[in-house]
Amino acid sequence: MIRQLYIVVSAIVFLVSLWMIFLWVPTEINQGVVQRILYVHVPFAWVSMVAIVAVAVYSVLFLATKNPKWDNFAQSFAEVGVVAAIVMLVSGIVWARPVWGVFWTGEAKLTTALILFFIYCAYLMFRSYFPAGATRNRIAAIIAVIGAIDSPIIYYAAQIWQQNHPRAVVGPLSTQESNLNPEMMITLLMCVLSVTLVFAGTVWIQIQSNKYHGAANA
Repeated sequence: MIRQLYIVVSAIVFLVSLWMIFLWVPTEINQGVVQRILYVHVPFAWVSMVAIVAVAVYSVLFLATKNPKWDNFAQSFAEVGVVAAIVMLVSGIVWARPVWGVFWTGEAKLTTALILFFIYCAYLMFRSYFPAGATRNRIAAIIAVIGAIDSPIIYYAAQIWQQNHPRAVVGPLSTQESNLNPEMMITLLMCVLSVTLVFAGTVWIQIQSNKYHGAANA
């Protein structure tokens, strides 16, 4: 019953978010229609950074307790987090071309976001190809912790280096310089909620799937 309710609520929030993006929120005056990518880019950037922190936390818990449940959690968060990182990067590239005139620059925020994607890939590939055991678990946990360190660097990068990428518009580093009007901010927050709900539900499904496959291979 709780699962069905969660699915219904997530679907409603997701559909409302789509309506707000395409029909309700006004078009940004300077960037035009391409600015609507913000409502995809920011939520997926958020969940990709949260996911790697979760991977690190659960990896450390697994090393401390040897409970395979935490290892399953870490793997599941990584498997969903890497998809979020891909969406973050692709949506950022699509936005950058018409706004900056190039698909990519080497500035700090973009580079650290790309590093996060590579960390996800390294973590998942290492788990897939290195023989199971204590050594694999320790090295995978180290990779996850490095990724967790990269996460706040991504968030602070635009503030620290003050390059082309816009500064944070949500969170403790948001400033009055943001050109988001109330409708845009409400839409952005609704999209963050929507993507977070979908992300959490997908992680839970992945946890159950990995648990089943782990039991079948035992």
